[in-house]
Amino acid sequence: MKKLKIDYVCVHNSCRSQMAEAITKTLASDFFEAYSAGTETKPQINQDAVRIIKNLYNVDMNQTQKSKLIDDIPQELDVLITMGCNVECPYIPTQHREDWGLDDPTGEPDEVFLETAKIIKEKMLDLRKRIESKEINIK
Repeated sequence: MKKLKIDYVCVHNSCRSQMAEAITKTLASDFFEAYSAGTETKPQINQDAVRIIKNLYNVDMNQTQKSKLIDDIPQELDVLITMGCNVECPYIPTQHREDWGLDDPTGEPDEVFLETAKIIKEKMLDLRKRIESKEINIK
């Protein structure tokens, strides 16, 4: 099976979607080709998110990722995940789309970032399992 192109979309592409990209690249790069993007960008990724991902996965998002617009990623995706930004995302063709409804941890204590990272990991691994079991049909 080919790697599936997955994009995590959030408004600013600076926290949740960046965390999801890093976690997916770390734990499921054999299955997913992961991207993240937003409808706007920030000058840098949320530094609390950077620190938490560095501590959990030894990935320095300041070195491996940057805030990107939706136009900066492949437009032919297999899976599109919105992070729960309460905004209408632009149309991006995809075979499967879901919203994970995650609250933005920006400005919250580390425990909230850790919980967000845990939820992202669980949801991503569950998504993979549903695709592999053909519960979600992606060609």
